[in-house]
Amino acid sequence: MKGIYFFIVGVIFTLTLQFSIAQTDNSSFVQLNHIGISVPDIDEAVDYYTEVIGFKEAFRSRTDSGETWLVYLQMSKNTFLEIQANNENQFNEVTHFGVQVDNMEQAISYYRNRGAEVEDSRKSGNSRAILSNTLDNNGIRMELVELTPDSLPFIAIESWVE
Repeated sequence: MKGIYFFIVGVIFTLTLQFSIAQTDNSSFVQLNHIGISVPDIDEAVDYYTEVIGFKEAFRSRTDSGETWLVYLQMSKNTFLEIQANNENQFNEVTHFGVQVDNMEQAISYYRNRGAEVEDSRKSGNSRAILSNTLDNNGIRMELVELTPDSLPFIAIESWVE
């Protein structure tokens, strides 16, 4: 039941965000890339979203000891569900949304000029994408994502088969 809740919340959030982004003056370099959720059991969640909902596993990241700690499921060619295990700060919740940008430094400058506090960019050791984060006035995290040709989401998008 919780899985259905996460799915419905994610779909509503995605549609709302896509509509909102389409109405802004920065739509030429922004699109929704992913929604992140935290769950008690990653494998159980992956099974549900792949076997019941029909998403495709794009990639997973493991700890040095081999434990899965993050899985990307491909919802459509350009949109993913990021699944992480619960921790002391995240428990069965939507943790953030990821917005894809064409040029990270341009996006950071754009949002900073509009008054947002935006982290400096960094390369992700897991997905190999360029990342940054900003929090809205309610504490909701928006992750900015620039996909490089060697990034795992870019590779998944390029290998998508309809």
